[in-house]
Amino acid sequence: MKKQSRGGPGMAAGGEMMRQAARLQRKLEARRKELKDHEVTHQGLGDQIEVTVTCEGRVRRIEVNPEFVANEGLELTLDAVVATINSALEAADKLAQSEYDKVTGGLRIPGMT
Repeated sequence: MKKQSRGGPGMAAGGEMMRQAARLQRKLEARRKELKDHEVTHQGLGDQIEVTVTCEGRVRRIEVNPEFVANEGLELTLDAVVATINSALEAADKLAQSEYDKVTGGLRIPGMT
């Protein structure tokens, strides 16, 4: 006869699920650390604006063609910079999510991914 754990037959399975979840969480955390400083560069208005952000959501660099500023003015330039930053951050988020999906097999786990 098979010996049961103190908590009953479901406790062993529950314990294994908790260990698997903890392993998955450690793998996700390791991947987050790897991606933290990974940079994504995005261009706006052709090549007039270039923004570099990290997968952590930090803006690292903004480059604007001075001729564009002179020709189009500051207001349009700033609007274009904001739009390019948002696009770069979205691309970084998509990259990070695709990397997390590799770890989880595409499973979206609240609080983890």
